[in-house]
Amino acid sequence: MFSGVMTNAWLVASMIGVVAGVVGFFVVLRGASFVAHAVPLSSFAGAAGAGLVGIDAVAGLAVFAPIAALGIGWLSRRRRSDVVTALVVAAMLGLGALFLSWSSQYASAVYGLLFGDILGVSSGEVWLTAVLAVCGLAAVAVMYRPLLLSSVSPEAAAARGVRTGIVDMLFLVLVSLTTTMSVPVVGALLMFALMVGPPAAARAFTRAPARTMAVAVGVSVATVWTSIVASYLTTWPIGFFVGVFAAAFFLAGSAWTAVRG
Repeated sequence: MFSGVMTNAWLVASMIGVVAGVVGFFVVLRGASFVAHAVPLSSFAGAAGAGLVGIDAVAGLAVFAPIAALGIGWLSRRRRSDVVTALVVAAMLGLGALFLSWSSQYASAVYGLLFGDILGVSSGEVWLTAVLAVCGLAAVAVMYRPLLLSSVSPEAAAARGVRTGIVDMLFLVLVSLTTTMSVPVVGALLMFALMVGPPAAARAFTRAPARTMAVAVGVSVATVWTSIVASYLTTWPIGFFVGVFAAAFFLAGSAWTAVRG
């Protein structure tokens, strides 16, 4: 379980857990769970297109995830955000289905991209994930104060001179960055569970931003670690276990809130 390709899986999953916990804290704080669900699904088209032309799926994700995220952000300024998000997801999923219908590896491509594959992590993807993780965490560190203020009170942020529109767009890029590094392992369908479940559970135990983020990272890493073990022992897709354990942690946090109340 801790040798060979599984070493790559542990390393990548740990990095994904840290970044998903940090970015997911702002996803929950901003009430952007639908967007966190939409971007991984939309980026599915990029991964499918990459497989069609014979390049790494991460390259396709790196192109389509920001396009989908920024498209949702730009169009949402002029239309209802939920309608725009749903239409972008529908268009991207349709495009992904078209790419997969032209591919000679249809079944394996669908399974790996939608539900994740812990045995498909190469050494090159470990280094690429590490670079993306460092970039994502560095971006959060630089944007922390304006991002936190605009998440809690956009009006107060604007009054203090924060350009909330730019902050919103940069936040969407952060979500797309997390998606790019996570979908090949966790899968597009349940990636959003890792960015929503652990941070939502963390908020049940503490409200201070820094502590909540730290707890979210711990819960997120615990989620991917237990998911790896369960997937290795059962050969079931890791995405399934990520969704189940993320929901279980959220229910545990909700139960704690009820008992404490």
